Amino acid sequence: MNRRDLLILSGVAAVRPRTVLAQQSEKTYRLGFLGFGARDTSTIEGLGAGLGRRGYSVGNNLLIEARYAEGRLDRLPGLVKELIDIPVDVIAVTGYPAARAAKDGTTTVPIVLVAAGDPVELGLAASYSHPGGNITGISDMPTELISKRLGLIMTAVPGLKRVAVLYNASDAAMIARYQAVGAAASTRHISVQALGLREANDFASAFAAMSGERPDGLLMVTDILTMLNRKRVFEFAATNTIPAIYEFEVLAREGGLMSYGAERSELVDRAVELIDRILRGAKPAELPIEQPVHFRFIVNLKTAKALGLEMPATLLGMADDVID
Repeated sequence: MNRRDLLILSGVAAVRPRTVLAQQSEKTYRLGFLGFGARDTSTIEGLGAGLGRRGYSVGNNLLIEARYAEGRLDRLPGLVKELIDIPVDVIAVTGYPAARAAKDGTTTVPIVLVAAGDPVELGLAASYSHPGGNITGISDMPTELISKRLGLIMTAVPGLKRVAVLYNASDAAMIARYQAVGAAASTRHISVQALGLREANDFASAFAAMSGERPDGLLMVTDILTMLNRKRVFEFAATNTIPAIYEFEVLAREGGLMSYGAERSELVDRAVELIDRILRGAKPAELPIEQPVHFRFIVNLKTAKALGLEMPATLLGMADDVID
């Protein structure tokens, strides 16, 4: 896969304001994008479309330079340097490893976080209101939403006493989410079965642990490692009739029982607003880190039926979408 990927998105900015930036200035803006995972066209298209609505013309006065580490930490420093050397005006990042690499790689190029965990807890920013340095962005509130997810799986499984947590033990952001599960579970007198993973081969031992000591429910913390192995998790949960809740909507749509998380389109669009303000002269240190206000709860009723699980009417009534 070509990691140097100049994306010129034709048609993304089809709807433009009457006066576009290209008519105001001859400057061509360059937006860098750094992702820790594999190629993410949906986020790139979202960034391009959002900037198009704000008067930029992708391929004319705006170019998007995208780089993907494909899950390899060792590639991140080099990719950051590539973006800096272009040079780009702003770097948008997804995922904590990419955010950390960008922060470590430059103190001058503005960085906009697009869902990279809790930036304050992870040491990326001084505070939400005054991030300082060259970083701003929007958090996906990962640890704050853990309590809500735990409450949802408890509602789906009355009497739940043990919840298993699959998480990447090599990623500080994922460890923070696991720890948040432990804190939320302790207040509800629920035990946590910690299943830390570092590579794909670890899933077999995690599955064996759950087979030997069966949990009442499962919560999967999502990063590139668990995302790439999601179908194995779906199959294990189905075979062993273990109800599971996930963070991203796509996981419930692909076969997971439930998902609850921030609405992805809002995260991208609000990151776009921050990028636009920076390109117009704002300093990232003076732009507070934002938090989402829209969340989506998805229930896959087909999966529930396969598990022999009758979803409570109250839970279905809370869902933004029920997949039959």
